Amino acid sequence: MLLFALAGLALAMAASLEETRDLPNLAIWALAAGAVLPVAVSYRRPVAAWRLAFVMLFVGVINAVVPLREPWPWNAVQILGTLFVLGRLAAVSESLVTIWATLLTLIPVFLYAPDANAWGAAVGVVAVSAIGDILSRRRRTRELLDEQTELNELERAKRALLEERTRIAREMHDVVAHHMSMIAVQAETAPYRLAGLADEAKDELASIAGSARQALTEMRRVLGVLRSEDQQAEHAPQPGYPDIAELVGTARRAGLPVTEELPALTGIGEAAGLTAYRIAQEALANAARHAPGGPVRLVARADGDRLELRISNELTGAPGPAQKGGHGLIGMRERVALLGGELSVGPDGAGAYQVLARLPREEAR
Repeated sequence: MLLFALAGLALAMAASLEETRDLPNLAIWALAAGAVLPVAVSYRRPVAAWRLAFVMLFVGVINAVVPLREPWPWNAVQILGTLFVLGRLAAVSESLVTIWATLLTLIPVFLYAPDANAWGAAVGVVAVSAIGDILSRRRRTRELLDEQTELNELERAKRALLEERTRIAREMHDVVAHHMSMIAVQAETAPYRLAGLADEAKDELASIAGSARQALTEMRRVLGVLRSEDQQAEHAPQPGYPDIAELVGTARRAGLPVTEELPALTGIGEAAGLTAYRIAQEALANAARHAPGGPVRLVARADGDRLELRISNELTGAPGPAQKGGHGLIGMRERVALLGGELSVGPDGAGAYQVLARLPREEAR
């Protein structure tokens, strides 16, 4: 479409030059083509297009008689094309390039334009350049803002990931410390509970108890590095699979229509139970935040050696930010990956948004 428009402008310019200038047909067509060609080139190479238009400002005055037959030494099509190319250059280039192009464009204006019109033409050239430069500055500012926003979002995601990993480490410490403490206590009290133990067995049990205590000390030391200065130690027991029912009740009392199927499953390790609880907690919070009023269904079942947890809610509108991969999903994925499980998040194809986690019921022996 653009090529047809430029061809029409070239024909109109050639017809005008035939009436006002005594030139061979070949020269007339060369001037017409040279006037519209920079416009076509400016979309891909604005600097090269301006250079061509600048040269044509000197060529376009050939055999021009001003003001007897023409008010300007250039044809109107060439003037408009030059202004367009200059504006295009200013809109996509740095300010310094625009300034030099504008100053050089003013040279043929003051050389060949009538004195009465030269200053007016100069004002028009400067105005076109200024408008293009303003658009260029706004575009560059917008690009910098977008780039900075993207960097900030990446930093927030990394910070959320580190915070969630630290939280997981603290929670896993509570889970593992319970078992290690039981090992230490059983090993230390075995000589008093079991009569007739050989001295070698007592020494072995004492060594086991010492190793367990040392492991607890090392874990607490690592946890002290992960914990921030203003963060107090958590003494409450970590929630597990049985506590999901209480979590659902709390969400229901807050106005979230939740239906659940939580059978009494056995053989679920503490880490798997804690992970299932945190996933249900995050999924219910996201449902309340991004699909308020939509029904939510939570189903848990045993699938062989796996615990399958499915939370789905009907989509009440366009997916929100969390449904595109918010920071809450980072914690879900980290927890599931820690246990060697599987997690899928997204629309289920039936008008609902679904979080599906499959976790090992017991830790690998």
